[in-house]
Amino acid sequence: MKLLIKNGRVIDPSAGIDETLDILIDRKKIVDMKPRLNANDAHIIDASRLVVAPGFIDMHVHLRDPGQEDKETIKTGSKAAARGGFTSIACMPNTSPVNDNRGITEYIITEAKRNADVNVFPIASITRGSEGKELTDMADLVDAGVVAFSDDGRSIQNNLVMRRALEYSRQLDALIIDHCEDRSLADDGVMHEGYHSYSLGLKGIPSCAEEIMVARDVILAEKTGARIHLAHLSTSGSVALLRLARNKKIQVSAEATPHHLLLTDAAVESYDTNLKVNPPLRSRPDTESLIKAVKDGLIDVFATDHAPHTADEKAVEFDQAPFGINGLETAVSLILDRLVQKNIIPIQRCVEMFSTNPARLLKLKDKGQIRVGGDADLTILNLHKDVVVDKNTFESKSRNTPFQGWKLRGLPVMTIVGGKIVHST
Repeated sequence: MKLLIKNGRVIDPSAGIDETLDILIDRKKIVDMKPRLNANDAHIIDASRLVVAPGFIDMHVHLRDPGQEDKETIKTGSKAAARGGFTSIACMPNTSPVNDNRGITEYIITEAKRNADVNVFPIASITRGSEGKELTDMADLVDAGVVAFSDDGRSIQNNLVMRRALEYSRQLDALIIDHCEDRSLADDGVMHEGYHSYSLGLKGIPSCAEEIMVARDVILAEKTGARIHLAHLSTSGSVALLRLARNKKIQVSAEATPHHLLLTDAAVESYDTNLKVNPPLRSRPDTESLIKAVKDGLIDVFATDHAPHTADEKAVEFDQAPFGINGLETAVSLILDRLVQKNIIPIQRCVEMFSTNPARLLKLKDKGQIRVGGDADLTILNLHKDVVVDKNTFESKSRNTPFQGWKLRGLPVMTIVGGKIVHST
């Protein structure tokens, strides 16, 4: 079926487009785009007063499949992504077994083709078993279809191994994504080290645990000439190091999550285990620094770090609970309400960080743009409609969100993947 999207405000930062246009879709592709299009045999979507953006991409998602299907599956995670406005997601390798070989990568791709509502791009581990010792066969994994490499929550502690990984990745022009954490300094902490950790009697994770590894990565990226992406930055010191890298033209990019931008360690006074994340929620000065970096264009990407857990896993004492929150179905509304509606960033910057930039960093052909002949992956936004976060309506199998009950203005109202409407409100 042909789709004709009428009267939408089309925003595509990659092409400098921000104007009212009609978009005609046929056979998974955009076949025409201009004002006042007509197509008698097309299903018409009235996008008046709506924003039509290139499909949003989340480059940091945990689908838990294979091995932890009680938390999430490729099918349920993709449905959550579609509801959240994402047309593509990149899934982290900390599955069971770890995605460190062609067999697991091919399983994810095959399962996604069979059951996923959105595009699913696997990220493989840098080292075998994510143990930080022996490099995976990166060339074979790229050939199998991975779009990046990461040991995710188990940052490579050995500097020589990290250097070799970057040298190898440079030959493949592959992106290395690093969860920056010196585990000896983190030392089994459960929240940000500071006033609130002391007052609550919880073991803290100091900012320097992240910043030392950010500095290491910046130095090695300069040394090797490789591309490295800093996952979920959380501290003002990390922002300062990123700024230094940019000034030196080093190939370092970075992402920020909604929870690190909008929440602080003060919230942990509730002992709500849904606030336990890694890196931890930091101080108010840290969040202010992150928001400024987003506004200035220093941080490239919004990512969710969608980390689903079962209710039983989170229903324990704070220091015993696993790290992570459910993020796919709340991220876009949180950013629209707290950053766009408050004029901290324009909607064009929001689209760039949710779509254009992740597509560029992951080198996803025909993603992150709207053009004739390109893939018909689109996210349609209503900037004027209110929504209340209700975890009981989530498509995800998990409900571990700290945003329950938040009233937000702005939400994705339609998600189109390959010309097919996969979610509509």
